[in-house]
Amino acid sequence: MADDNRKPDVTIGCDLGDKKSEVCILGSDGAIERPKPVGTTRQEMTAFFTRPRAHVVIEAGTHSRWVSNVLKGLGHKVTVANPRKLSLISRNDSKNDRTDAELLARLGRADEKLLSPVVHRSDEAQAHLATAKVRDGLVACRTRLVNQARSLVKSFGYRLPKCTTDTFHKACWGSVPKELKQALAPAFGMLRHLEIELKRCNKAIARAAKKYPDVEIIGQPNGVGVLTALVFLLTIEDKTRFKSSRDVGAYVGLRPKMYQSGGTDPQLRITKAGDAYLRRLLVGSANYILGPFGKDSDLRRWGLQLAGRGGKNAQRRAKVAVARKLAVLMHRLWVTGEEYKPLGYGKKAEAPATVPTLTN
Repeated sequence: MADDNRKPDVTIGCDLGDKKSEVCILGSDGAIERPKPVGTTRQEMTAFFTRPRAHVVIEAGTHSRWVSNVLKGLGHKVTVANPRKLSLISRNDSKNDRTDAELLARLGRADEKLLSPVVHRSDEAQAHLATAKVRDGLVACRTRLVNQARSLVKSFGYRLPKCTTDTFHKACWGSVPKELKQALAPAFGMLRHLEIELKRCNKAIARAAKKYPDVEIIGQPNGVGVLTALVFLLTIEDKTRFKSSRDVGAYVGLRPKMYQSGGTDPQLRITKAGDAYLRRLLVGSANYILGPFGKDSDLRRWGLQLAGRGGKNAQRRAKVAVARKLAVLMHRLWVTGEEYKPLGYGKKAEAPATVPTLTN
């Protein structure tokens, strides 16, 4: 066990490619060995890395999760680097896979913190999250088909009736002009099939949510549904990974970028780091909270007051700010397990205030 905790003498940088991966072996004496590229398959990775224990550094990406599991199974120490933090690699004037592998090895040898290590979620969490992302893909397909159908009907001088996207194939088929019936029949057939598959996904997500009791705690705020709460839990997975709940806003990329230098401190866009799907769900929840159907809460009041200040893109900025605060709130509820009170949560209740309604 002591040997497993000891830092290996050899550091290996592995730049993962879709088919081939470049490898750079940095010995204890600083000598460099450059083997032939290794195939990015379980068989070839296992064959190459069946060697004495080493510190292997890879970048987070499509293959990093399963590769890191294979390497750990072979007894290696594995560090998964955050590519967004490695400007030394991304902005290298002589960037190529061979130099990337060497830089990963040297950074891993110097200080692991320079790599901003990423922790992958478990296989079960990844599978449940895949169900949610497949649902997202199906919803995107449905939206594109609906928009296309409406556009084509407009080009013939007609308009399809207003309805929700899930009832579109039923409510609008009768209003399709005769000359477009044959052309749009495949689209409406696909929409019917998509609704069946989406219902299956929704049931699968509901079943998955029941396996995580904390989903109910996380989803207490108005506007946060089971889907958003489940994706939030699965994406973060370990609620103790943050020293403070405030760090969650930065983790999901909802914190504004910073470029302070001397007396300069410009207002920049958000970083958009982390999982884009979770960030989109949080912004969608924020949009509901600030919309006409959102219930009164401290979060809603704060967001509406922020939007009421005016300025460029005030409403959009307010939605993003509310999404950031919502992420912090959800994590706080997750950590404490306490009951959420829309008004006066974490402080003395304020007197009722009249606030405007955010318009789209």
